[in-house]
Amino acid sequence: MSAMIHDVERPLDTIVVGFDDSEPARRALGRAADLAVAVGAKLVVVSVASPPTPPVAWDAALPGEGPEHLAGEATLQVEHAETSLDDARRLLNTRTIDAEYVSELGSPAERIMAAAEERDADLIVVGTREPGFLDRLLEGSVSQNVSRHTHRDVLIVH
Repeated sequence: MSAMIHDVERPLDTIVVGFDDSEPARRALGRAADLAVAVGAKLVVVSVASPPTPPVAWDAALPGEGPEHLAGEATLQVEHAETSLDDARRLLNTRTIDAEYVSELGSPAERIMAAAEERDADLIVVGTREPGFLDRLLEGSVSQNVSRHTHRDVLIVH
């Protein structure tokens, strides 16, 4: 019984929130910020750029499909993640909150979980939207992947 009481009393020191500037992510950021302010936790806002997928068959004779094109796409994705973090800063600028902003490149669920592991986060907050059939079939949603594959507490904001 005392182990359960100890777990319940464990303070929230660090909250990681995934942010991509979508409406669900804005709601998740708001909820995570509310919690962080209420308990005095640090907030880590993570925006993840997905690396471009190379074409199934690449022909060196065709322009715009080679490694240079993929590098350019990756740069654009990282710039989008940085822009998302700027938007998160603007959304949080009226709050007194200890926040860190992190831009990552990779699988969103994996990078959010890695950021939480690196910072020994007590909670991961993610927004959710109803993925389309193809998204569910191919990879599922970020919120589903995070909740299924982490051992940390997860708050999914609808």
